[in-house]
Amino acid sequence: MIAPLKIAHMEPRLPIIQGGMAVRVSTGKLAAAVAKAGGIGTIAGTGLTLSELTEEIRKARALTEGIGYIGVNVLFAVKQFAELVKRAMQEKVDFIVSGAGFSRDMFDWGREYGVPVIPIVSSSRLAKLAEKLGAAAVVVEGEEAGGHLGTDRPLAEILPEVASSVNIPIIAAGGLTDGQDIAAAMKLGASGAQLATRFVLSEECEAHPNFKQMYLSANQDDVVLIESPVGLPGRALRNQLTDLIRRGEVRVKKCDQCLKRCSAKYCILDVLKKSVAGDTVNGLVFAGKNVFKIKNILPVKTIMDKLAGELAAALT
Repeated sequence: MIAPLKIAHMEPRLPIIQGGMAVRVSTGKLAAAVAKAGGIGTIAGTGLTLSELTEEIRKARALTEGIGYIGVNVLFAVKQFAELVKRAMQEKVDFIVSGAGFSRDMFDWGREYGVPVIPIVSSSRLAKLAEKLGAAAVVVEGEEAGGHLGTDRPLAEILPEVASSVNIPIIAAGGLTDGQDIAAAMKLGASGAQLATRFVLSEECEAHPNFKQMYLSANQDDVVLIESPVGLPGRALRNQLTDLIRRGEVRVKKCDQCLKRCSAKYCILDVLKKSVAGDTVNGLVFAGKNVFKIKNILPVKTIMDKLAGELAAALT
């Protein structure tokens, strides 16, 4: 039997949250599909203007027709962090999730607007601080995750430590691709799971077909770590750009000053926009460590039903 997940007012049918992947990988269309299929959908706010974020939230609300839960993920590292989070809260999203740094202020904003806050953490120390500050739950992310990484430790090592340290719901994240992975995380103390990479290979994900093909074609050796201007390592699929980054041969041609702090070695926003628009040679294709295990593009409902069946069988 699958134990129910409850975070603040949210009680989804399935204990599955779709991760927020920027830029424009996790849009309102994808988040709405996950919410309608019994999970919790997340829109990636990073890299969007305030008006674009508002549009995506309202699009998701219209598509869900009042069914399910929709939240917004914003990286703490972006300069517009406060404005994006507050705009999402003003739009009455069901929750805010944030990583790539830790904000104390967002808990105050959450109380002001009545919106639950869920930080992404990679240690029991930060999980305990989040609980003390009023977090509704924590996403515990291991080194297996795609995108920006806050740790070099595996999820299975971190989860039990966090589970013994806090009393709020724990959402496991990083490298999870199927129901068996979710079950294993729940046996280590998680209340639910966040999956991102699996949902890129869905029909509702609006990333370019070239982007999805990189996922479909990936093997284990194609998954690499690169240095991000954010100041954190990032996990991506190897291409011409990652080779140039690892050799230190990429330079910023134009800077929009989108980050609070930036190494200026290259523009993270520019290369993420390029890849999702289809330029997977000069763009950065973030992906989880186990992307090579996923070999089909399916409707979100089919993915969710499959995950639910695998999870139930693994917990029996």
